[in-house]
Amino acid sequence: MTVETLILAAIVAAGAPTPTPVPVQAPAAMPVAEAVTFDEAIRRAAAQSPQAIIAAQEIRRADALLTETRSFALPFLGANASYTRLDAARVSGAATLVAQDTFNANLFFQVPLLAPSRWAAWSHASDQVDVARTSDDDVRRQVLVATARAYLSVLAQKRVVDVSKSARDIAKARFDFARARRVGGIGNAVDEARAEQQLALSEVQLVAGEVGVVRAQEALGVLTGSPGPLDASQDPDFRPDPSQVSEAEARRLDVKAAEARRAAAEHVRRDSWLDWLPTLVATAQPFYNDPATATSPRTGWQVQFLLSLPLFEGGLRVGQFREREALEREAQAALDGTLTQVRSDVRVGLAEVVREERALRNARLGAERARLVLQLTTEAYRAGATNDLDVTTAQQQSRDADLQAVIAEDAVRQARLDLLSGAGQFP
Repeated sequence: MTVETLILAAIVAAGAPTPTPVPVQAPAAMPVAEAVTFDEAIRRAAAQSPQAIIAAQEIRRADALLTETRSFALPFLGANASYTRLDAARVSGAATLVAQDTFNANLFFQVPLLAPSRWAAWSHASDQVDVARTSDDDVRRQVLVATARAYLSVLAQKRVVDVSKSARDIAKARFDFARARRVGGIGNAVDEARAEQQLALSEVQLVAGEVGVVRAQEALGVLTGSPGPLDASQDPDFRPDPSQVSEAEARRLDVKAAEARRAAAEHVRRDSWLDWLPTLVATAQPFYNDPATATSPRTGWQVQFLLSLPLFEGGLRVGQFREREALEREAQAALDGTLTQVRSDVRVGLAEVVREERALRNARLGAERARLVLQLTTEAYRAGATNDLDVTTAQQQSRDADLQAVIAEDAVRQARLDLLSGAGQFP
């Protein structure tokens, strides 16, 4: 006799009442999850997820920085005006040296004739826009993969609830049978208590599964930027194409983003020599003075050419070159690491799909056999050919086998998604 049986027998002998499990009901105000297809969930995530929105704004920010940088390499036109009033005119004899009221206005037009460093900065800012676009694509890829995983999680948790409900129904039927036997005088209180214990355990597992569904639905709603939870209404059919696995490096968006960053860093480092070139700026300024003076006519214009060549700046340009060289090497290392990860993802994905599909076949076979054993054990128990402990064991084994089958089904879906993502076939 097991310890569990002894404890149950002691409870029955002492006359202690056994509590009946009370089903846990969801609050009336709990929102109902909206059922969506897999494609709809992916579409919402691409358009509404906070990460995708932030990535899109980063593109706008990079484009704004390009506009700011470009402005330093384009002509500049400005206007100035001034009015001055003195306490009295400055006179010398009969001549007025400075009038009491003076007005001056001019236009200021500046054109960079030779500005290699400014032009290079313009080009580098344009590269950063391309980097932002590829980074946006990579962020969207990560968001969509996470959304797909959340969608599959909802499906798996719903299957767990189905298995738990089935186990609960079986336990309830067994408890009713055990009680009827005891009331009819052919059963005993130990069998009834054990059946009620199994029913209570099934209720607890069912509640845990329902909580898992709620969590998964809320996670899917958050990833898609939806105002409430979302439910999965479709079992997506992932079918990776092994013939296109070799093209993973060319298709993966994270590789394209890493390559864009490396190319941009190389461009900046390659153009560092332009910092040693001079800058030539032409300035044209028409003006108006009132009143006119001997040295300043009423109207006129002037043109100025300014050639600037920094000779010594304390090692600034050398430091900038070393920084850019280090950034290029970091970007190259990141690209190499991404390519290595892609190859690893493909190898793992291929191996994972084959093994998980084999595990699923075995898990389904085990669940089928466990249900058959439970059916035969229950029939034998009703016929008096076996005892109650055998039924309890068969129930637990059947429930565990069904859960293992659910886990295997989810593992196959996740493995196929991993292969699709690793090979660049999703999204």
